[in-house]
Amino acid sequence: MIGIIATWRMALEGIQQVYQQLIDGQYAGDALEEAIREVEDFALYKSVGYGGLPNKEMVVELDAGYMDGDTLGIGCVGAVQDFANPIRIAKALSKETVNNFLVGAGAIKYAQQHGFERKNMLTKSAEIFYHQRVKEMQEQQLDPYSGHDTVGMVCLDQDAHMCAATSTSGLFMKHVGRVGDSPIPGSGFYVDSAVGGACATGLGEDVMKGCVSYEIVRLMKDGKTPQEACEQAVNHLDAELKKRRGNAGDMSLVAMNNKGEWGVATNIEEFSFVVATSQLKPTVFLAKKDIQGKTYFEQASDEWIRNYVRECMTEIK
Repeated sequence: MIGIIATWRMALEGIQQVYQQLIDGQYAGDALEEAIREVEDFALYKSVGYGGLPNKEMVVELDAGYMDGDTLGIGCVGAVQDFANPIRIAKALSKETVNNFLVGAGAIKYAQQHGFERKNMLTKSAEIFYHQRVKEMQEQQLDPYSGHDTVGMVCLDQDAHMCAATSTSGLFMKHVGRVGDSPIPGSGFYVDSAVGGACATGLGEDVMKGCVSYEIVRLMKDGKTPQEACEQAVNHLDAELKKRRGNAGDMSLVAMNNKGEWGVATNIEEFSFVVATSQLKPTVFLAKKDIQGKTYFEQASDEWIRNYVRECMTEIK
């Protein structure tokens, strides 16, 4: 049995790339790294890697996290600049005994010393979008914070190894040095090969308030299905935040257990995700909420996918 689940439609090509390799016995951690690098390298995705939207000072700062479900080893980087694939740096850090979470200058120095690829991550398209948003903010009452779609994946391989990983450029026009939930173990991601794993996307400041990825794995350990665990954890935190302060930020979670069963929950109108298992080729689904607030999902239509691709392929000018 193999399985891989990921946040957002942007993960599809990466999962398609590693799907047969997983069936043929590829290690879960290597599959995740390859699939996420595919997203990081695609310039037209505005929230991950190359082409990711910059911070308040027009600098692209990237976050990534990686976890080995067998050893519980973690590797994380925050606010790293000018390196092509932060997921590779995070994975390397997971093999260290200590110093597993590095940020800013420390993460950059580690990456330099270990020969990771340098790259200017600010594209012309992202620069244009930044100036457009500054102008719009001056002319209208607009919230600058948009475009914070983390790619997160959980993977199960043929030998029952499980891994989880995330990568993001974070909030558009965030403060310099801001780090959200994505590289935080237990919040942005968590995996235990004896149970399963989960990954988050959304407003990091709120996701961190509930350590939602860990909570989903804990609920699965207590006997909940991935779907039950996702819904219980997301709905509880959403309700708690609304009770305490009247609102809750965007939160969407995906999960998979060590049997290849999967689940998803969201508190937004529509959330896309990708799943592949031994019985299911890489498929895009849309998660939505019914009038009772319960998450349901359906396969994305060909028209929806065409519109998504058309929107992504339209460069900002």
